Amino acid sequence: MVNRFILNEVSYFGPGARKELPGVIARLGFKKALIVTDKGLVKFGVAKMVSDVLEEAGIPYEIYSEVKPNPTVTNVKMGVEAFAESGADFLIAVGGGSSMDTAKGIGIVTNNPEFADVVSLEGCAPTKHKTVPIIALPTTAGTAAETTINYVIIDEAKQKKMVCVDPNDIPCVAIIDAELMYSLPKSITAATGMDALTHAIEGYITKGAWELSDMFEIESIRMINKYLRKAVYDPENPEGRAGMALAQYVAGMAFSNVGLGLVHGMAHPMGSLFDIPHGVANALLLPTIMKFNAVVCLDKYVEIAKAMGAYKEGMTKSEAAQAACDAVQALSIEVGIPQTLSEIGIKESDIDALADQAMEDVCTPGNPRKVTREDVVALYKAVL
Repeated sequence: MVNRFILNEVSYFGPGARKELPGVIARLGFKKALIVTDKGLVKFGVAKMVSDVLEEAGIPYEIYSEVKPNPTVTNVKMGVEAFAESGADFLIAVGGGSSMDTAKGIGIVTNNPEFADVVSLEGCAPTKHKTVPIIALPTTAGTAAETTINYVIIDEAKQKKMVCVDPNDIPCVAIIDAELMYSLPKSITAATGMDALTHAIEGYITKGAWELSDMFEIESIRMINKYLRKAVYDPENPEGRAGMALAQYVAGMAFSNVGLGLVHGMAHPMGSLFDIPHGVANALLLPTIMKFNAVVCLDKYVEIAKAMGAYKEGMTKSEAAQAACDAVQALSIEVGIPQTLSEIGIKESDIDALADQAMEDVCTPGNPRKVTREDVVALYKAVL
């Protein structure tokens, strides 16, 4: 069997790493940037932390800030127009997964205009050309979109999240600067951190996992267990923020190359149909779906229990698996994640529509345990 691993050409890590931008831009020969971000990051000055670096270096830029928390086909199309009108020759994505996913869509469509309708990019689209060059600076420690070959866009007409998987979309440079995350609210820190944990656990047990991806994912689980509480409850602690910034990137390096599973398959419809933040949806579902999958993943669950600090000498594999699930749920509760669908406004009458989309989601087939629609309905009801 042949396994493939795709990573950024170059990545920079550490508080203040955004100051590497002028040197990176000069080395690559870029002239003008279009910054892709959202209005909140503009309002609260986070985007300015990046644009100030450009201004100090005399690098021209324009800003496109029409990105929604769950970005849409319209966001991408507007961004393609903004890029063309700006005269820019590269993109700087500043934000969480939404900004980075939008930038990927803009860059791919710009260089592959035959996919201008955007919806044709769903799944593994046969694009021929690499994206417009993207430099990605994440402002949350969760999605790892700065190092993945995936992006997610909502098709408004179908009210459906399109998962797009394309080696041509990966940013050429990732700059992981924890200082961009210091002002992140507690609730978003918690949700994005649990999103990262979901990536690490699903990437560890997915059907496509292998030795190289396992190495990254188990270390990411260990780091998230160590640093997430600090990042949530002591947000200006550089150790917690930097630890989570690295942990989520490490998870992304692996899951981007091996896929995910049912948690994401069931979380995506919650975002497209009810606009639930992706990290909240993942975190709410994760412990229950871990229990569903445990029977086929006992050996790996022992390692998850160890990484979560929940393993005790002499435990059976089943006991360790239960301890792993319990530890994940305890962490979720500790950082304030809702534990039921009812808490976030989803009713039993909504489950059929959610299940229909979950069964069609590109992530669901990667689940280590075969799943039926009846299983999906039962799992949604279990967290109702």
